[in-house]
Amino acid sequence: MGLKRFLRKNASNKQDPLFQLVKSITGFSPVDLSLYRRVFTHTSMEKTNAKGQKINYERLEFLGDAVLNTIVAAHLFESLPQNNEGSLTLMRSKIVRRDFLNKVGKQLSLIDQLSSNVPIKNYSQNVHGNLFEALVGALYIDLGFERCSQFVFDKMIHPFVDLEKLEFMVLSYKSLLVDWFQKKRMKYAFDVALDNGAEHTNHYKAKLLIDGKVVAKARAKNKKRAVEKVAKRTYFKFQDNIKSIQDKH
Repeated sequence: MGLKRFLRKNASNKQDPLFQLVKSITGFSPVDLSLYRRVFTHTSMEKTNAKGQKINYERLEFLGDAVLNTIVAAHLFESLPQNNEGSLTLMRSKIVRRDFLNKVGKQLSLIDQLSSNVPIKNYSQNVHGNLFEALVGALYIDLGFERCSQFVFDKMIHPFVDLEKLEFMVLSYKSLLVDWFQKKRMKYAFDVALDNGAEHTNHYKAKLLIDGKVVAKARAKNKKRAVEKVAKRTYFKFQDNIKSIQDKH
């Protein structure tokens, strides 16, 4: 885009309310507002362009996910020179995990700008993180990697990412326990069963057995949560033993 054309387009954009909205959220003046209209368009709107291509945030979300992973990876590479590849990968997964991105998207109130035919109460919590990723993708295309990175640092990394705390964060107690069981060559089994009782919604009870003996029980609304819950309870029972094994590796 030539300089004169860029200036004309940028000047005309300033009259659009979306220009000021995007600038207030990102800190940068957008150029191609059509990208940000896509960011704030839900699939339920069923919009298409002249070529019949769908207009919504999903493709930008896909791109933003990849760009975000690159920005976070570069940050960790520079900030943690002593960490090996496996440790860096784990740290990145702690930062770009879905509930964390949902938190950032919610903080930016992105859902308030979303055009949709779906009532807000019916949205999954993941829509907050999806919109944040889509916005990252739009910024990357519109303004380039440098300013996109600055946005991620300003709105996510600086206010929310504490590397020291993340070092000790457990993403999956089940995975941690299974690793411990395998190193110790222990026989274990997760036992999960439906347990509704008098309730109208499904609940599941989970038991963890070590060498045939039940060491912990838990209950939750789905199987995955029940297993993770019982794994967490087991972890805290054997925490000192597990840490002593981890320290040796």
